[in-house]
Amino acid sequence: MLLSKLMAPLRPFSRRNFLALAAAAPAAFAAKKRPPVGIELYSVRDQMKEDLFNAVRTVAKMGYQGVEFYSPYFDWTPQYAKDVRKLLDDLGIQCYSTHNSSKSFDPENIAKAIDLNLAIGSKFIVMASAGRVTGADGWKTVAEKLNQGAEKMKSAGLRAGFHNHQTEFKDLGDGVRPMEILAKNTGKSVALQLDVGTCVEAGVDPVEWIRKNPRRIASMHLKDWSPEPGKGYRVVFGEGVSPWKKIFEAAEKVGGIEYYLIEQEGSAYHPFETAEKCLANYKKLRA
Repeated sequence: MLLSKLMAPLRPFSRRNFLALAAAAPAAFAAKKRPPVGIELYSVRDQMKEDLFNAVRTVAKMGYQGVEFYSPYFDWTPQYAKDVRKLLDDLGIQCYSTHNSSKSFDPENIAKAIDLNLAIGSKFIVMASAGRVTGADGWKTVAEKLNQGAEKMKSAGLRAGFHNHQTEFKDLGDGVRPMEILAKNTGKSVALQLDVGTCVEAGVDPVEWIRKNPRRIASMHLKDWSPEPGKGYRVVFGEGVSPWKKIFEAAEKVGGIEYYLIEQEGSAYHPFETAEKCLANYKKLRA
C-alpha cells in the first residue's frame, strides 16, 4: 500500500513526455559537459605589455571563459599576482594554466612557480620550452625534469604539463619523435598540451596523436595552420587545414580534455579583432 502511494504522483506522467525527455537528455548532458574555452594571452601580447588589466578585461567581455598567462608572469611580485587574481574573480573568469620556460622547473625556481600559480588560481604549470635539447637522451632528461616537477606540484594541488612546438614532432633521425619520448617517459599526471597548428605543420595527424595518448591531453591550443603562401599560422582559427571537428571529438571522447585555449600568433587584423573572430569561428564549429 505504501508503494502504491509513493508511485501515485508518477502516473500522470505520460509515455510521450518520458520519451521526449529521454531524447533530449543526451544533448543536454553533452552541452553541460563541453569543456570551456579560454585564450592564451600571447595572442594579445602587445596589448598585455601596454595594459595587462585592460587586455584581460577586453577578452573577458568577448566571452572567453578563462586565460593562460605566458612566461613574463614569472617576474610578478606576490602582491601583483593577488591583484591579477582579484581581477579574474571580478570578471568571473579563471586562469587555467601558465606557460613557462624550463627554468621554472629548476629546483631553485619551482617553489616560486608554485606560489604564483596558486595565487592566480592556475591548475597547470606548463613547460612551453625545453631549451636546447640534443638527442633521445636529452629528451629523456627533460621527461625526468617534468616528473620531478610534477611530484613537487602534487601536494599543492597543481599539475605539470608540456606544450609542443614543431621541434617536438620532428623525427630525431631514428624514427622517434621527442613528443613520443616525453609521453613514454613521463607519468600519466603530466599533461601533454597539444598545440594543434604546429603539430599539423610538422605533418603529424593530431587526431591519431590524441588517440595514442588517452587521458593525457588535458588542454589544447586551438591554433590553425595553412600551407598557402603568406598564411601559415596567421590564418584565423577555423580557416586553416586542421580537421577541427574530428579533433574535438577525439579530445572529448578519448583525450581527457579539460579546457581549450585559442592562440593566435598574428593575422591580417588587430589582435583584439583577431581574438574575437577566432572565438566566433569556434562557436560556429561547435553549434
